Amino acid sequence: MHTRRSHKLLPFRRRLNQESGAAIVEFALVLPFLMLIIVIFLDFGRALNYWIDTTHLASEGARLAAVDKVPAGSSSLQTYIRSKADTGELRDGGSRSVDAPLQVCVNPDGTAVGDPVEVSVTTTYRWLPLLGLDVATTDITGKATMRREVLASAVSSGCG
Repeated sequence: MHTRRSHKLLPFRRRLNQESGAAIVEFALVLPFLMLIIVIFLDFGRALNYWIDTTHLASEGARLAAVDKVPAGSSSLQTYIRSKADTGELRDGGSRSVDAPLQVCVNPDGTAVGDPVEVSVTTTYRWLPLLGLDVATTDITGKATMRREVLASAVSSGCG
């Protein structure tokens, strides 16, 4: 025997028994993990890009050191290579990911023609700074070695 009142509640009870909101609740539970995975992938991609940049800069520096050339307007090969970095974060540091500018080192094994000269470009990368965590740091280094083609006089050795 249904009373008039229970008859009106029947559609409401049917809606309570349905699971139409379960998907959105499950999505809300999974969303933070999906966002964390996306942030990790983006951070890894940025670190990989910085490694490619340091390798390219080291190669350019080794080529200039091999021909003993400091481009006009630069006080040294080290400052020129640092100024060629693709991002201000690598060039100047001062961010949560990269707090110091690139360190560019020129290490000659001699000054005569045919002697090798190695250029290394290094930075320290902090992982996951967007989350405010100090997870880990990694030294990202690019190195390149070439043989001198002319006598060394303009390019100075050392880090800068």
